[in-house]
Amino acid sequence: MKQLASDQINTNLQQLNLNLGSAWQLMDDKLAKEFVFANFVEAFEFMKRVAIQAEKINHHPEWFNVYNRVSIELITHEVGGLTQLDFDLAMNIEKVLSNSSN
Repeated sequence: MKQLASDQINTNLQQLNLNLGSAWQLMDDKLAKEFVFANFVEAFEFMKRVAIQAEKINHHPEWFNVYNRVSIELITHEVGGLTQLDFDLAMNIEKVLSNSSN
């Protein structure tokens, strides 16, 4: 797995946010976003679904949950930066979110 260059990261980030109307951002060289749900049960259900997707591609988020909020940060630790895998997982996370709101 190869670390993405700055221009590749910016292009992928713009594409991710443009396609999804999303608010992913770069924070401390990680891809990050906070999700807010109606309650803890909805937040936890979202985390369970994301965990399944993460396991399928063997790439796992750094995340933090308090009540109805889930903060997610993505980075590929093996290369010390962002890779295409991080953007793939972000897309999968967004799909989980859109499927849970249907």
